[in-house]
Amino acid sequence: MKKEIYTTAEEAVELVQPGNRVFLHGSAATPVYLINALLKRHDVLTNVEVVSITTMGDVNFDVPEFRKSFFFNSLFVSANTRTIANSENGDYVPVFLSQIPQLFRKKILPIDVAIIQVSPPDKHGFCTLGTSVDIARAAVDEAKYIIAQVNPNMPRTHGDGFIDIKRIDRLVWHESKLPELDYSARVDDVTIRIGKNVASLVEDGATLQLGIGGIPDQVLKNLINHKDLGIHTEMFSDGIIPLIENGIINNKWKKLNRGRAVTGFISGTRRLYDFVDDNPVIRVMDISYVNDPNIISQNPKVTAINSAIEIDLTGQVCADSIGTYQYSGIGGQMDFMRGASISNDGKPIIAIPSTTSKGISRIVPFLKEGAGVVTTRGHVHWVVTEFGITNLFGRNLKQRAKALIDIAHPDHREYLERACHDRFKS
Repeated sequence: MKKEIYTTAEEAVELVQPGNRVFLHGSAATPVYLINALLKRHDVLTNVEVVSITTMGDVNFDVPEFRKSFFFNSLFVSANTRTIANSENGDYVPVFLSQIPQLFRKKILPIDVAIIQVSPPDKHGFCTLGTSVDIARAAVDEAKYIIAQVNPNMPRTHGDGFIDIKRIDRLVWHESKLPELDYSARVDDVTIRIGKNVASLVEDGATLQLGIGGIPDQVLKNLINHKDLGIHTEMFSDGIIPLIENGIINNKWKKLNRGRAVTGFISGTRRLYDFVDDNPVIRVMDISYVNDPNIISQNPKVTAINSAIEIDLTGQVCADSIGTYQYSGIGGQMDFMRGASISNDGKPIIAIPSTTSKGISRIVPFLKEGAGVVTTRGHVHWVVTEFGITNLFGRNLKQRAKALIDIAHPDHREYLERACHDRFKS
């Protein structure tokens, strides 16, 4: 491509005008270079609404002078938006990850400008959305204007992420490392035990959904003797690579995208980004497809592994807030919990350490005041801690309470038993 097609970041973000709603590409595809250029325009911009899911990299939204110009309307709260989302200059939209594209396509949240990061154009003039197609596909389809950071370090991915360079209004060439996540060193005895417990529930031929973190990583490490596993997950991480390389994950029995691993976005290390680059085995797709429970459920033995902040004795799961403090978001937990539960021989799993890092029980008599219920007690089936496994499906309230107490930390069982007795008189 001719150099003349590229402009500077400063010139590119001049497309953003007062009163605009701006979409920011997320996760490993967060266009940090362009975002920082946009934030520097705070002195000439007013009433600009920013929408995004998880953002990563060296960008700080919580700067007092930015608050006069930008309102951060988070669709999933992440570490660098947590403070602003819980302030008067930000907020959170409770929504299933699978339905965020509807907000853009149905003009509930019409997008004026989409700021994205893409792989370099191929010989046909097509870039890709790289590591994060998820909600970005709908955003670029619906945006009036698109500003793209073209980064040679962004992998070219197969799936729904292709975008014609002619569709992009401003192109900025900027080479930089993608943000990386590596949980391999963050392993303790609790994580190892939970990983083994969860792995014991995975059957040969299962279709897996896992997130990132120590627990999913340990689950994957315990699947080396399994056969014919598949991947249909909202997020794809490093732990999947050796299982694909060794033929354990071959997607043989999937009903949809047979022979292909399906994901909405990719977050991990540089090894992962190199692995997915131009790899036809990996399809990075629109999240409205990936996280559709009706699509998920068509695959066999869907085993969905999700986490939580706390769970009460009746099975209500809080995974997005600490009381009224918005910590993350609904995300795709319910999409996959429901999809797995209606899959043939599927297993929706909530996997949590029995206590917090401060020793506070995560299994509680009642959720904190103001806590959000992400997964209802009607949707909860399997719950796993380092102390065991239980299945709440079909159990009444008293039976659930007793089953959860059995896998709680021993230091807290007496307290939970008293709470159970006070509530149920048994």
